[in-house]
Amino acid sequence: HVQLVESGGGLVQAGGSLRLSCAASGLTFSYYAMGWFRQAPGKERQFVATIRWDGGGATLADSVKGRFTISRDNAKNTVYLQMNSLKPDDTAVYYCAARYGATSILSPEYNFWGQGTQVTVSS
Repeated sequence: HVQLVESGGGLVQAGGSLRLSCAASGLTFSYYAMGWFRQAPGKERQFVATIRWDGGGATLADSVKGRFTISRDNAKNTVYLQMNSLKPDDTAVYYCAARYGATSILSPEYNFWGQGTQVTVSS
């Protein structure tokens, strides 16, 4: 039974920082690329970041480049999203996802999803 559990969301002022974590269980974590996506009210789910099984190959959406960083710790079966210089437009539910094999920016290509964590950035 695969589980992805996100944590670290919350309310922060514009310009602040948050670090999201996603703990995975029930899968061989090092076989999977990991991704972060977000969905704001009334909008489609949007790609944020992805990282290869070995911690390389990080790709970020243009909207978050220079502000967000994705990383992973295979010993802890955990992927992280460090979010700095947050803006109100970053407000969304953030989801982590696991994809067997290579990284992808396309949500349908991911095999497993977490339940999401809310990030709210006030102006």
